[in-house]
Amino acid sequence: MGVMTSTETPLDEKAIVAAAGQALADISTVRSEVSKVIFGQEHVVENTLVAVLSGGHALLVGVPGLAKTKLVTTLGTVLGLDANRIQFTPDLMPSDILGTEVMDQDENGRRSFRFVKGPVFAQLLMADEINRASPRTQSALLQSMQEYHITVAGQRYDLPSPFHVLATQNPLEQEGTYPLPEAQLDRFLLQVDVLYPDLAAERQILLETTGIAEARATKVIEASRLQEIQKLVRQMPVSDKVVDAILSIVRSARPGQGNTMIDRHVAWGPGPRAGQALMLCARARALYEGRLAPSIDDVHALAEPVLQHRMALTFAARAEGMSVRDVISGLVKQSNA
Repeated sequence: MGVMTSTETPLDEKAIVAAAGQALADISTVRSEVSKVIFGQEHVVENTLVAVLSGGHALLVGVPGLAKTKLVTTLGTVLGLDANRIQFTPDLMPSDILGTEVMDQDENGRRSFRFVKGPVFAQLLMADEINRASPRTQSALLQSMQEYHITVAGQRYDLPSPFHVLATQNPLEQEGTYPLPEAQLDRFLLQVDVLYPDLAAERQILLETTGIAEARATKVIEASRLQEIQKLVRQMPVSDKVVDAILSIVRSARPGQGNTMIDRHVAWGPGPRAGQALMLCARARALYEGRLAPSIDDVHALAEPVLQHRMALTFAARAEGMSVRDVISGLVKQSNA
């Protein structure tokens, strides 16, 4: 018995298999094109693409110089998306993101207001070092990320479709950075941790990027094709066992559910949006890896990027040196037991 989340008429099994076969070929081409520019970091590329294929937003967290910006730029090119980039700074204002009204005067002297769109009007928005802007400016993204439109001077303006925010965040504690509010963190489908490359990848980076010619990515699909794949992801069947695994891991991550480890270490846990994210991302990960239906292994593999920014530790847990990743790892181990 499968579970469907699409409000549209679901495809029959043969149609899903045929559509999935075409999608697998396109995704394989996308992966190959991205690998020409981004060396190593397969896990980062996978999770970021899973977020986009699921139709959501992703937060890339890592120290400077790990090609986070380059990855987002490359994805915009490869996926055929109209992309804009915003460098967040402490003096950035909401109007710098959303746009502003300007006064025009015609030849007869009549004046009227005209809205000039800001960089948020893009299919792929690169929010670089998002934690450097003030909370007031960060909040300007909230409505666009959740509602896919903005409101300026009482007028609604719809954003392009598809619309994705891929934000980067510097995890280092530095003067002039502002923690993202919990409500905004919850809007990100995944938090993708970007770590240092391994030796082989870093050697390739040195050899490939310091010569006269540097590899550049090219467009392999159109934005309309990406939307077709996103629709397919929502129509993939999910077994009851996978649904139960999602519910189990999300609900057990909340205090007061009878889990001693969670009650001791977690101050507050993930809401239903975490379960929605796991459901979508498990489907997208299965398709990314060439399968037609998600498994429990997909749920466990995605537990950390889906849950880690939707939980907070108690003071006692932080004092003991615990991390949210440790807690989620414990939950996955309990699920496997």
